[in-house]
Order: sequence, then structure tokens, then C-alpha cells
Amino acid sequence: MNAEDLRGRVALITGGGRGLGRAFAQALSQAGLRVAVTSRSAGELAETEALIQGQGGAAMSVAGDVRDPESVRAMVAEVEQAYGPLDLLVNNAGSAGALGPIWEADPAEWWDGFEVNLRGVFLCCRAALPSMIARGRGRIVTVASGAGAMPVAYMSAYAISKAAVIRFTETLAAETRRHGVAAFSIHPGTVRTAMTESAMTSEAATRWLPWFKNLVESQAVPPDAASRLLLYLASGAADRLSGRFFQVPEDPAEVVRRASEVEQQDLYALRLRRLS
Repeated sequence: MNAEDLRGRVALITGGGRGLGRAFAQALSQAGLRVAVTSRSAGELAETEALIQGQGGAAMSVAGDVRDPESVRAMVAEVEQAYGPLDLLVNNAGSAGALGPIWEADPAEWWDGFEVNLRGVFLCCRAALPSMIARGRGRIVTVASGAGAMPVAYMSAYAISKAAVIRFTETLAAETRRHGVAAFSIHPGTVRTAMTESAMTSEAATRWLPWFKNLVESQAVPPDAASRLLLYLASGAADRLSGRFFQVPEDPAEVVRRASEVEQQDLYALRLRRLS
């Protein structure tokens, strides 16, 4: 499939004040998109906005909380009023959630991981989709994690909520395909973000995830790799495989080239494998 020219398109990135969200916003802006970033931190958002504008890009920031329906509705409405309907939604806001044994986890802290990682994705999609469906086009890319495809002891809130995000994306793709909307979940690789640093250095992580620091130090990748994957998916080149889970460092173009094989074997999806 041919990639589309993204210049002039409109993108909204959640968790856009720092880390991967900021890298995504910069990459999309450099590709010619008009970029809106949102998070709960107005100060960090202003820095991202100023950085992009200083590089000659079109950017705006809207403080908001992806866990709150009214906040999400208002921020999407503000972006659409300023820039027009969304062409791309990037669900990047995330939380590591509670660390440690399930039976010792604080219920509120454990569930907060789902409020950000899953409810936030649902609310943002719900707010962005009406205009996409009305126009018969749009793309949604949600940051999941390789942890969502396997059990990770003592990191249950994160792993389980990310598994839910992958399944949510598959379901969303099944519902929106006939409306011209494509949805993808991605594993961005092990990127050293503020959330990653916290998960490495916190008291709970030191106690329950001593291996995590070594993983990050040995396998860390720059955010550029995830940005390139995002740009590829945003271009429409992978729309045939809407609903699939793409991963850094795998080459997405090779996955698309083998799309028939992916579909036939139902790859890059959460599935229960059984004995024949």
C-alpha cells in the first residue's frame, strides 16, 4: 500500500508533555502534521509546544485528564475547533500502576493503572471517533507494551491493563473497519522515559523487580525507533492490518509485505492457542 502525504493532517497525542509523547509530537510535526498535545502537566505541555513551534511546526497544547470524560470531551473539542477534525489519535498516556504481589497491592493504586491505561484510551477513542467515522477516515495508534502479551510477576496492573489495550484495539478495528478507520497497538521498545526510570528506582521496584534495571540498561532503544513506527502506521501503509500489534524493532514494512501470511496465521494478535 502507498503511504499518504501527511502534511496538513491533524494529530492529538496524549501524554505529550515529555518522553515518548514529546518525541511523537516532534516527529509528526516534522512530517507536516498540525500537532496537539495533552497531559495533566501544563508546564511540560508548554515546553513541548514551544519546542515544536521553535522548529517551525504547528502545535498547540491542551491540559486535560484522560481519566475524566468531560475533560476528554473538552480537549478534543478545543483541538477540533482550532485545527479541524482529527486525522490521527495517539494514545500515549500511561501509568506503571502498583508494583508488588497482587495480594499486597493497594486497590486504589492498582486500579489507577487501568484508569489511565485502559479507561483513558476508551474515553479518547470515544471522543475522537465520531468525526472520523463521519468523514470515513482516521487512524488511532495506542501505545501498549510487550508486557501485555505475557504474564509479568509483580507488575500485574501494568501487564494486565496493557493486555486489555491490545484486545481493545483488536475489537475497535473490527468495529471501525467498515467506516474507513484503522487502529493499531504498538510496543515502542524499552525506552528510558520518566515512567521507566521510576519503575527502575522506586523502593517497590528495587524489591520486586530487581531484573528490570538490567533489562533497561541492556535493551534500551531511542524514542526515534517508536517514532518511525508511528509515522509508518500514520501514513496508511499498514491499514490492511488494522487491529494488529506492531513492535519495535521489527520492520513494519516487512510485516505488511507478508500481510497474507499474517492474516492466514492470525499473527500479531492476542489468541488462545489450543491442541488440534
